[in-house]
Amino acid sequence: MGKTKTRYFCQACGQETARWFGKCPGCGEWNTLVEEVVERSTVHARARTVEAVPLPDILITAEARVDSGIEELNRVLGGGMVPGSFVLLAGEPGIGKSTLTLQMAAAMARSRPVLYVSGEESGKQIKLRAERLGISSEHLSILAETNLNLVRDVALAMRPGFIIVDSIQTMVLEEIQAAAGSVSQVREGAAYLMRLAKEEEIPVFLVGHVTKEGSIAGPRVLEHIVDTVLYFEGDRNHVFRILRAVKNRFGSTNEIGVFEMRGNGLYEIPNPSALFMGERLSRTPGSSVAVLMEGTRPLLVEIQALVTAGTYGPPRRIVTGVDYNRLLMLLAVLDKRVGLHLSSQDVFVNIAGGVRIEEPGVDLALVAAVASSYKDVPLKPFALIGEVGLTGEVRGVSQIESRVREAAKLGFIGCVIPEMNASQLKDLDFPLMQVRRVEEAIDILLS
Repeated sequence: MGKTKTRYFCQACGQETARWFGKCPGCGEWNTLVEEVVERSTVHARARTVEAVPLPDILITAEARVDSGIEELNRVLGGGMVPGSFVLLAGEPGIGKSTLTLQMAAAMARSRPVLYVSGEESGKQIKLRAERLGISSEHLSILAETNLNLVRDVALAMRPGFIIVDSIQTMVLEEIQAAAGSVSQVREGAAYLMRLAKEEEIPVFLVGHVTKEGSIAGPRVLEHIVDTVLYFEGDRNHVFRILRAVKNRFGSTNEIGVFEMRGNGLYEIPNPSALFMGERLSRTPGSSVAVLMEGTRPLLVEIQALVTAGTYGPPRRIVTGVDYNRLLMLLAVLDKRVGLHLSSQDVFVNIAGGVRIEEPGVDLALVAAVASSYKDVPLKPFALIGEVGLTGEVRGVSQIESRVREAAKLGFIGCVIPEMNASQLKDLDFPLMQVRRVEEAIDILLS
């Protein structure tokens, strides 16, 4: 009987070592190496002849997209699912991943057979959720199984047009002598499903868990294997959910999809600007409206700021929804260029609706909200667009026409825009205030 071979795998990054270390040599994490049994095949690969193809001889055919039945999901995917694509959906527990995938399966089952594989729930539990969501389709088949070899057999016999696996951390391969959810099982199981997707031209949708830091659980190679990585974000105590792509081989990673969680499932929000602006109280100090771009979609969000005297020790800077270091930089600009002495003030900044902003085009709205709260004077009802530089200049932004048209559609009386963008809006019949410097913008908004 041969000797059993084992290796040590890091549960954080997937690094493989021959012996145990207290600190992973790959990612530097402590106490993450776990011993797993590995079996190496002794059969040598059969020799085969390969031939390189000249670049001009490679034929390109347009990929026919598969409609997922959910417009917000189609937007994030780049127009729908590509046949044979391999997609990973990740999110915190209870955020609504299973609800989204079940609704998507029901929508796609209207035109093709769908196989829903669950390793976490029984068929009866899925049926109860389906009844709550009002789902009943003869073309939607449920398979409560964790063995990937059996899953492949069922898929080849059924020939579905779409496969959902919930979740990859519960799936196992019999050839791998390791527990479900281990680095070896997750890595090899994902590769096994990828071959199924590519060879049979079947879109496969994986559901994945996340760690407490918010990253996808399992080896980092899992994100490299799949074609698309989607994150389902939001506060479980809040009704809004945001679907965001962080990797997409077949489309943009700048698009977002917005959903509202209700008792009978997730509902698409076709106009998220109206959603994020619905509860705004105009003429309130410390409130401004920014216009940002998420891919091709303009989005209006409310920025709230509260500036108050710091009486409990050193002044605090607490921010939700925007980059903390970016806020510190903009506060320094306000102090140096505008003359607002904030060194002894507590500053709190929040983006209403739970959306997270990374675009610098909201800088002008952020500094205006802080200045409004500091002076306790409400801003004029303008939508604000512009990036603020360290010297106090208001810099131009991209896709200015789409931003301004979205503000006009939602009923604003005008927009404050960078002067360098004004030449791109000569034929637009909408009041525009052109500014070159941040102090000029603050004077206009607070006068």
